[in-house]
Amino acid sequence: MKKSIALLLFVTALGSLRAHELAYAAKAVQGAVITFEATVVDFGDVVVGTKPIRTFRFTNTGDAPLIISSIKGQCGCTTIADSWPKEAIAPGGTGEFQVTYDTNARIGQFDKKIIITSNATVPVMEVRIKGNVTAQ
Repeated sequence: MKKSIALLLFVTALGSLRAHELAYAAKAVQGAVITFEATVVDFGDVVVGTKPIRTFRFTNTGDAPLIISSIKGQCGCTTIADSWPKEAIAPGGTGEFQVTYDTNARIGQFDKKIIITSNATVPVMEVRIKGNVTAQ
């Protein structure tokens, strides 16, 4: 009988500990959260002299509005279209931005970072573009 009571108390205590951990985890993720469809966009093979454009799509999977303050390329060869969302993106809302890679005089493989700054729980995020510039 004593063993049964002790086991019941142990299971009850363990259950309340789990509930406390879940409540803490829920508090930890409150705020805006950017979730990308893909964090790496592969341009594949592109011909030198062209201006290939690719799109990054994302969703605010958090519980607060998402505000993106800037999106910047790693270098001058990576350009972000000015059409990225400037208004707040509601929880569950989606957005996108376009990236262009300048292929002039750059034959060979590339792998460049795009840096996104926002009010999200992770305020600075990186996504990447990669590909291969080929001669005509």
